[in-house]
Amino acid sequence: MTLAHRNRSLKMHRFYCPDIAATLTLGEEDSKHCVKVLRMGEGDTIEVVDGNGMLYHCRIAMAHPKRCAIEVLDSTHQPPHWGHRIVLGIAPTKNMDRIEWLVEKCVEMGVDRIIPLRCHNSERTVLKTERLRKIMVSAMKQSLKATLPQLDELTPVEQVLAESIGGTRCIAYCDAMLPREQRQTLPSAYRPGSDVLVLIGPEGDFSPEEVQASREAGYVPVTLGESRLRTETAGLMAVAAIHALDMAANL
Repeated sequence: MTLAHRNRSLKMHRFYCPDIAATLTLGEEDSKHCVKVLRMGEGDTIEVVDGNGMLYHCRIAMAHPKRCAIEVLDSTHQPPHWGHRIVLGIAPTKNMDRIEWLVEKCVEMGVDRIIPLRCHNSERTVLKTERLRKIMVSAMKQSLKATLPQLDELTPVEQVLAESIGGTRCIAYCDAMLPREQRQTLPSAYRPGSDVLVLIGPEGDFSPEEVQASREAGYVPVTLGESRLRTETAGLMAVAAIHALDMAANL
């Protein structure tokens, strides 16, 4: 993204429409927000992202509160700035507010995929993802990104372990009854700039069987430090650490 495009982005309202190139029309919710709430009219310029990395600079052609039509003035491919895949697998907390906060912050910092895990010690075994996706869309727009991360449905951890995922694969745990001496620090396990998947367990941690299965699947046991962290704090710390290591490597 050029500096001129970024400066323009900071001043312009941004909307999300996955099929904007084909329909040239905002969805009903964004149309209402654009026309009724922001009181934008024909001739005003806006930005639209499709969630797949395309940013469109547009002019409103018809300010209809249910079907706001636009014309595309130009478009830019805006891929994720980190340049590799960051995947977070995490067991949702019993308190949905905490996992919603985590998802929002991870999207703001930058993540490619979030896998909600169902583990042996999970307190939450049902997860409605519709609200989480709305939070992700809002965070994508707020943080001036054009790519919407993938959000999986609640997935058994055994299924994730069986999936063929490249790059560095780590599992973080803190239970004193699990083999702690075999863990590495995340900075020692992760090679900056490479694809990475980090698994974070539920509030009751991963079971010994899950840790053993992860090691047999090639996952590296890691620690996030000496403090005992809440599930959502651990997830956020892992994503933040990856970005910090990437930035340090590029200095």
